[in-house]
Amino acid sequence: MTDYVQEQAMEIEALEAILMDDFKEIHSSESGLATSNRCFQITLSPQDDEVDELSFPVQLALIFSHTETYPDEPPLLNVKSLRGIQIEDLRILKEKLQQEACENLGMAMIYTLVASVKEWISERFCQDANIENANAEEAAKEDIIIPHGEPVTVNTFLAWRERYEAELALERAKLMPESALTATKEKRLTGRQWFESGRGVAKGAAPVTEGSDVEDEEEIDFDDDDFEDDEDMLEHYLAEKSDSSSHSSRRAN
Repeated sequence: MTDYVQEQAMEIEALEAILMDDFKEIHSSESGLATSNRCFQITLSPQDDEVDELSFPVQLALIFSHTETYPDEPPLLNVKSLRGIQIEDLRILKEKLQQEACENLGMAMIYTLVASVKEWISERFCQDANIENANAEEAAKEDIIIPHGEPVTVNTFLAWRERYEAELALERAKLMPESALTATKEKRLTGRQWFESGRGVAKGAAPVTEGSDVEDEEEIDFDDDDFEDDEDMLEHYLAEKSDSSSHSSRRAN
């Protein structure tokens, strides 16, 4: 003959050891069960070690009471929301637990039902929470301004400055009269000489005076017949300037 009282007492002792603070005895009037027998409440949260149970939006209590011939008959069961669970969800969960209890007759089943509740909470609520977190992360990523373009380094700056100076020289050449460009090399004025003569002032260029901080420019030939377009003229200027810089370095050494 089965000793139901002893078997029930052993299950209560095991649950206290496993669940500790989440397991407690409550008065039958608090249980919502139609019984005067001992009633117990188990506080349950999602079955996820990475989830902070204190901050998670849902938590419920599984309440049970042993019947006279438990576990050969189902225990009395109730579920109560402690945080964030709707009444309809509680009704669905209670029906699920009652069905599982009938499937586990003849064996201590409370801890099996506890595991089932934790799994249900995780499937029902953790997935929604993960989606919300993912959406929040995506929104945060969209708010991050990603810089575009090539980063400025010493080399890229020097290359830009050299090209910029070449473009200025080309513009100066375009401002010079055709007679100055078609003259022989011996009589041809440099850009500096032409501007110092005052002929560039009428077109918006300020004459360069002695003692200014502007460095002397090397004489560079610009003959329109030698170039197909402005790009060819820029390449010619850069090559001439590079040769001039090399000569200056060798003289300095």
